[in-house]
Amino acid sequence: MRVGTGYDVHRLVEGRPLILGGVELAHDKGLLGHSDADVLIHAIMDALLGAAALGDIGQHFPDTDEAYRGISSLKLLSKVREMLLEEGYVVGNIDATLIAQRPKIGPFIGRMRENIAQALKVDVSAVNVKATTEEGLGFSGREEGIAAQAVCLIESLYEASFDAFGGGGCPASCGGCSRAQTANE
Repeated sequence: MRVGTGYDVHRLVEGRPLILGGVELAHDKGLLGHSDADVLIHAIMDALLGAAALGDIGQHFPDTDEAYRGISSLKLLSKVREMLLEEGYVVGNIDATLIAQRPKIGPFIGRMRENIAQALKVDVSAVNVKATTEEGLGFSGREEGIAAQAVCLIESLYEASFDAFGGGGCPASCGGCSRAQTANE
């Protein structure tokens, strides 16, 4: 097992959509960035990359590369999942927190969790998203930006198959655990 943390911040500006967890929220401002600026997904990607010692999102998806201009961060999250799989890891779980004064995030958390789980090909029960304000303090309290933090656990494919078979590991004729097979779809 390996654990990673991620943190990201984006400035709120007029004229951009507000996308969090792959959900577009009605708001008078959106997040500034090269991609869709989904601060929640960016924090999750950095946590996953960090857990696998694969650097950070700026290294893999630089804001100087036009291929990533306006791209959905959910697509980038799927690419991170593929990178993890290439290194022999699957996602165990994710716990993430959005830090924003407005808008209210609660009504959208279910859809965010589903989007993240779908991009990572994990069960939605492996993804937790919550939100908080800073009680009017700091840049998020002044509604200048939104921040997100994430913590994740990843497991090697061997560990995942060991868990899948009740602590007994893979049988000799095993074609891979269901989590590894799902990851390869």
